[in-house]
Amino acid sequence: MKIIFAGTPDFAATNLQALIDFCQNSEHQIAAVYTQPDRKSGRGKKISMSPVKTLAQEYSIPVEQPVNFKEQSDRDQMATYDADLMVVVAYGLLLPQTILNTPKKGCINVHGSLLPRWRGAAPIQRAIEAGDTESGITIMQMDIGLDTGDMLLKAVTPITEKETGSSLHDKLAEQGAGLLVEAIKKIANGEIEPEKQNDELATYAHKLSKKEAQIDWTQSATEIERKVRAFNSWPVATAKLDENLVRVWRAEVVDNVTDEADGTILRADKEGILVACGEQLLLLTHLQMAGSKMMPVKDLLNAPARQALFAQGKQFDLTA
Repeated sequence: MKIIFAGTPDFAATNLQALIDFCQNSEHQIAAVYTQPDRKSGRGKKISMSPVKTLAQEYSIPVEQPVNFKEQSDRDQMATYDADLMVVVAYGLLLPQTILNTPKKGCINVHGSLLPRWRGAAPIQRAIEAGDTESGITIMQMDIGLDTGDMLLKAVTPITEKETGSSLHDKLAEQGAGLLVEAIKKIANGEIEPEKQNDELATYAHKLSKKEAQIDWTQSATEIERKVRAFNSWPVATAKLDENLVRVWRAEVVDNVTDEADGTILRADKEGILVACGEQLLLLTHLQMAGSKMMPVKDLLNAPARQALFAQGKQFDLTA
C-alpha cells in the first residue's frame, strides 16, 4: 500500500518511526507526511519544526504542511499521492469528509484511550485525573465525528498508582506504534473486523488548560493528587502562597483528618509540606518556585526564606 502519515508531536513521531521501520522491510511505502505548519516557540520565538517533520526529513519523505484543508489546492495535492491509506496520529487538524474519502481505504487513527471512553483532545491526562485503572490504544476507522469511528484494534495498559501524564504518554506511544503496524498488516490482508462504538458509554477528554491546573484546596487530597499526576509534565498543577506561584510536581495522599482550614500548612520538613484539604491531607514532595527548577521539598527548605514562606499555619489561596 501507499500510505500517507499525518501527525505532529512526539507521540506521533514514535508511531511514524515504527511505520518507517516496517515499510523499509515490506512492500508498503510512505508516500508523504502531513504535519502542522512550523511555529515560533521559546523565548527567542524561533521557528521550530514539529517532531514529525524533523523525522520525515531525516528519511527524505515528502512533507506537506497545509494550514487547513479549505483550499482546493491542498485537497488536490493530497490526491496526487494516490494513497491507499492515511494514518492519523495526533495531527491537530480536523479532516473534512473529502480528505477522509481521498485514500482508497480511508483514514485510520491511533487514539490514546479505550474508546468510546475519552474521545477528544486529552485522553491520557483525563484518564489519570478521573482515577481510571487502565487505559490503552484504539485503532479506529475515521469518520466525520470526533473519535466516533469504528474500532479496528484495541490494546490495554494498566494505570499505576504513580502514573503521570508524561509516563503514560510514553507507554501509550510505544504501544500505539506496535498496534499500528499490526493494523496495517491486517488491513492489507483484509483481516480487519470493524466494531461499532457504543455512544452511550462515551466520555469526552476536553483539551487541557493552564487555568484548570490551579489547585482547589476544598477538593479531596485524592482528587488533587490525581490532578498533580495527570498534569505532570504539562501544564503542571499550581498553587499560590503569599503571592508566590508554586508548581506542584509530586504529592502523596495522607489518609488523615484535621480541623484546620483547607489549604493550611500543617507542617513542613524534609518529608514534605503537609496541607489540609477538603478531605484527607496532601503531602507535597516536589515543588518548583518561579525562576527555579523542580526540586524535592527537603532541598527547597534549605533556604531560610523558603522555611519562612512554608511555615506551619500559613495558608495557600483556595485556588491559585
